[in-house]
Amino acid sequence: MGLLPPLRMRLPVALLRATMLELAILAAHMIVYPSGLIPERRASRPTPAGAAPPGSSDSSGSSGSSDSPDSPGAAHGLPDTPDLAETHGSAAPPYLPARSPRHPPAVLLHGFVDNRSVFVLLRRSLARQDGRPVESLNYSPLTCDIRAAAELLGRHVEEICARTGRPRVDIVGHSLGGLIARYYVQRLGGDGRVRTLVTLGTPHTGTRVAPLASAHPIVRQMRPGSAVIEELGLPAPGCRTRFVSFWSDLDQIMVPLETARLEHPDLMVRNVRVSGIGHLALPVHPAVAAGIREALEMSGAEAESPGAVSAA
Repeated sequence: MGLLPPLRMRLPVALLRATMLELAILAAHMIVYPSGLIPERRASRPTPAGAAPPGSSDSSGSSGSSDSPDSPGAAHGLPDTPDLAETHGSAAPPYLPARSPRHPPAVLLHGFVDNRSVFVLLRRSLARQDGRPVESLNYSPLTCDIRAAAELLGRHVEEICARTGRPRVDIVGHSLGGLIARYYVQRLGGDGRVRTLVTLGTPHTGTRVAPLASAHPIVRQMRPGSAVIEELGLPAPGCRTRFVSFWSDLDQIMVPLETARLEHPDLMVRNVRVSGIGHLALPVHPAVAAGIREALEMSGAEAESPGAVSAA
């Protein structure tokens, strides 16, 4: 006990608060995690006039936009609003709710060894935005290749577009989910389908955290200098997707912190720095959710040009 006061003195207050918040969120997430393993029930709707018939659904765990079990905000122990600063740089699937006149469907993609339950709060926040259709997709925890996961995401996106009659979607990816979505956009032609890709704590240039975890193939692909990271650094001329990257100055999963910033000369990118919270808080904190809604709102008509995007 005699070592505790000096240790507490050495820990910055903000880091201590962020760590306590991460532990509270982890505890709450462990409670709702099993609900994310169960496919959500979605009411079937008639095919919209003029829409393409729905394709077959992949069996890996696509899930939809209907309500899932509540996750009380208090259980997350959310603090006051953190500071955000911008820097520029095989059955037939059920149908989504009636499509929004203003917003395309939003697709949420979770991180490593997680599932759709991490988006319980964010999904509801986005669904309230002009009635936007929202889907949370699961990929298998046994997934061992980012490229294969990106191909599967592409099939899901095609199915969603066919089912909703919308030509494009927005994607929000947390951590590894953002890297999978970025590979789909940059390397598999997904920029024709994805209007905006929002990444939350995604290791765009690779992270060095937890060296022992490199026994997992997909963790090795998230290391600096991996073949996947090198591919994402290749030229991407004419990429039509707009990128918004949220990165936290207290994210202890991103080593170094700046790896969560997206820097690429061919991409339309807006980096948003989040202060006062860690990695697990990014998909659940209401201030980040508000920032995501704003980022997707700006993807409207005025943000389709690179100039408008980079001037935010």
